[in-house]
Amino acid sequence: MIKKEYKHLRIEDSGQLIICYLSNPPEHTLTAHGMLEIHEFLDSIQDREGLRVLAFTGDGEDVFIKHYEVAELAETAEKNVDSRKENIVQQAVPKELHNFHKMLLKLRDLNSIVVAGINGNTAGGGCEFALGCDLRVMSDGEFFIGLPETSVGILPGGGGTQRLARLIGASRAMDLILHAKLMSNKEALDYGLINKLLPKESFKSDLLDYCKDLASRAPIALREVKKAIHRGMDTSLEEGLRIEQAAFNTTMQSNDAARAMRSILNKKKEINDSYDFEWKGN
Repeated sequence: MIKKEYKHLRIEDSGQLIICYLSNPPEHTLTAHGMLEIHEFLDSIQDREGLRVLAFTGDGEDVFIKHYEVAELAETAEKNVDSRKENIVQQAVPKELHNFHKMLLKLRDLNSIVVAGINGNTAGGGCEFALGCDLRVMSDGEFFIGLPETSVGILPGGGGTQRLARLIGASRAMDLILHAKLMSNKEALDYGLINKLLPKESFKSDLLDYCKDLASRAPIALREVKKAIHRGMDTSLEEGLRIEQAAFNTTMQSNDAARAMRSILNKKKEINDSYDFEWKGN
C-alpha cells in the first residue's frame, strides 16, 4: 500500500486497483514539480505484484489537467531566445527524452492497465497525459479536450503529435493540431480519442466500476494484451504477429488459463457467458 503523501497527488490504494487524483489548485495545471511526484509515485509501484489497474483522474471540479503550466513554458522559451541571441548552439535532435516523455513511457511499461479518468476539461499537456494512458474515459458534461499549442506558436511537445496520429490517424491528427481545435467529449468519442463517456453526476463511482471490471479480469492476459499492442504498433505486421504469438504462448502456459478453460467445459458454459472466476495471477 502507498503510504507516502504527495503535494500534487492523492492516492487511493486498494491493492489490485489504485486511483490517483491529480491536484494543483486553483488552476490544476501540470507543473515540473507535479511531474517529478508522478515519476516518484510510478517508480514506487513499478515492480509491485498484484496491481492490475491504475487510474488517474482530476481532484478539481470539472477539470482533469487544465494544461501544462504556461508560465514554465514561457520562461523556457524566453531563455532559449536569449541563448540564440548569444549564439549558443542548440542541438537540432535531442540526445535524451525530457521528463514528460519519460513519465508517459513509464505508464506504457507498467504491467498494469492505466486508465485516464477525464472528469472535465483538458488541453495541451493534459490531453497528452491522457493519450499516454492505455484507456480513456471522460465525463459527459459540456467539456472539451484537445491540443491547441499551435495557437501560441508551438506544437504539442509531450508526445501529442505521435500518439494522436497513431490513435486516430495522421490526417485527422494533423488537421486537429494545425487548427488548434478543442473537441467536445462527444467529438472525441466519435474520433476514437476516448473509449467511453460516463455520466457527469456519477463519474467517480462509474470510473471506479469501470476500473473494477478491468481488475476482475485475468491479470496475465491484461498484461500480455497491453504489451503486445504497444510493442506491435511500432513494428511491421509480421513482427507484430511474432510478438502476439509470444504473448499468447505466455498466457497458454498459465495456471489461470488452464483452470478457466477447464471450468467453462465442466460447467457447460459458453465463452461469452459471465461467471465468477478467481484469478490467481500465475
